Amino acid sequence: MEDDASFPHLGESSQPPPRACPPRCSCPRPDTVDCDGLDLQVFPDNITRAAQHLSLQNNQLQELPYNELSRLSGLRTLNLHNNLISSEGLPDEAFESLTQLQHIYVAHNKLSVAPQFLPRSLRVADLAANEVTEIFPLTFGEKPALRSVYLHNNQLSNAGLPPDAFRGSEAVATLSLSSNQLSYVPPSLPPSLERLHLQNNLISKVPRGALSRQTHLRELYLQHNQLTDSGLDATTFSKLHRLEYLDLSHNQLAAVPAGLPRTLAVLHLGRNRIRWVEAARLGGLRGLRYLLLQHNQLGATGLPAGALRPLRGLHTLHLYGNRLDRVPQALPRRLRALVLPHNRVAALGARDLASTPRLAELNLAYNCLASARVHLRAFRRLRALRSLDLAGNQLTQLPSGLPAGLHTLRLERNQLRVLEPEPLAGLHQLQELSLAHNRLRVGGIGPGTWHELQALQVLDLSHNELSFVPPDLPEALEELHLQGNRIGHVGPEAFLSTPRLRALFLRANRLHMTSIAPEAFLGLLHLRVVDTTGNPEPVLVHLPPTAPRQPRAAGP
Repeated sequence: MEDDASFPHLGESSQPPPRACPPRCSCPRPDTVDCDGLDLQVFPDNITRAAQHLSLQNNQLQELPYNELSRLSGLRTLNLHNNLISSEGLPDEAFESLTQLQHIYVAHNKLSVAPQFLPRSLRVADLAANEVTEIFPLTFGEKPALRSVYLHNNQLSNAGLPPDAFRGSEAVATLSLSSNQLSYVPPSLPPSLERLHLQNNLISKVPRGALSRQTHLRELYLQHNQLTDSGLDATTFSKLHRLEYLDLSHNQLAAVPAGLPRTLAVLHLGRNRIRWVEAARLGGLRGLRYLLLQHNQLGATGLPAGALRPLRGLHTLHLYGNRLDRVPQALPRRLRALVLPHNRVAALGARDLASTPRLAELNLAYNCLASARVHLRAFRRLRALRSLDLAGNQLTQLPSGLPAGLHTLRLERNQLRVLEPEPLAGLHQLQELSLAHNRLRVGGIGPGTWHELQALQVLDLSHNELSFVPPDLPEALEELHLQGNRIGHVGPEAFLSTPRLRALFLRANRLHMTSIAPEAFLGLLHLRVVDTTGNPEPVLVHLPPTAPRQPRAAGP
């Protein structure tokens, strides 16, 4: 239902209700009747002829009586959303007298066919979530002011759409036909379309010329269909000179389609069967900002060096869940986000990331990176990098040469046993560091490791092998995760260096009732959460007098 639908906001006028108002309904303005959610089974009587806005949504109406509806000739908005109205209960003749109707909402009912006739004055029609199998030439045809049509979640096949379904309706900008049973893109769609939703159908082809007249189209949604390469050709999208957003994800494409419009800003090709990206098919998309190729079958030769280089405006490249064994080479220089988790990248050379000096986000989580194969200067040129995710690899030590501007560093689920100060030196802007699910012991954390992390607010050391709280933690720390370790005692000096601590997680350790020294939290005036659940015994927590008392302390 469109935001610009003109059902007025109830209660915005201080005028007294009109004298004639149906029982239990409200009539906040002389032209408005609101009978929402009253479990009505019968169309209410006593509706004023002056009504322009009538809402009967969320009731149990099964039919609309012709004589009652036809006398409301001044109606502009009719809201019948979420009732039990069948096609038999919605008489076509009733609409003949509603010559001023602009908005009709009949979504979530029991219609099996669309009304054969709707008023010429219509602007918005919502028939979504019914059981519609057929529409007629004058359901939406000959409506010069019609802007939006919603038919999603019905049972429409191509046979149920007449070729002249939108003849004489030259202003339709939004058409939703998603979640139906269409097997091909319907021909004769309105040339005025700006947004076309065809996702979740059975579409296996786009007939030649089906999209040749939609030169105003800006958004096209074709995801979750059955499109193959043979179902498209070089002319399929070639006339869409204003197209900015194209979603072809969750299909069966083996290649990037040919003839893509140069105006594209977002291209979704995820969840297909693409093995190789042909540079020529993307070469003209210099304004492309987001390219999503996740969960395809791109292997070692799937992205040839420089294949994406012509995409000069590319901001984000998603390659999650492919079979790449190295970072693609010669990527666009302005790239800001490179998302490569769940691939097979086993090494990072000195120049592998040299072509993308403006990267702000790099995600290489869940690859096959080992410390010996990460070059000392792999990250040297990434001076704009703010987020680095190396979780789920095979690293045994922190990478060297990390960019000084990092805000977030994720290293959970590696094989780290030691932490030395040198790799973390200079990371004065680091705010979040995750080292969870490694093999760290307190003895493996070198003196001064945390010394230069002056901005660190979140530190996750959960699920390691720590036997006590590591000393000299950063002063700015606000959230500390130590759950799932082997901590059996918390001494009075444990948090002397972290006066700003707000949340402390100590669950699932080896703490007993008196394991935490009474003075441990004495200087933590901002402490809000202390979680000690899942320990062998309920733990006694002594919060400072001025701290809110919201500890979560319980036994196993």
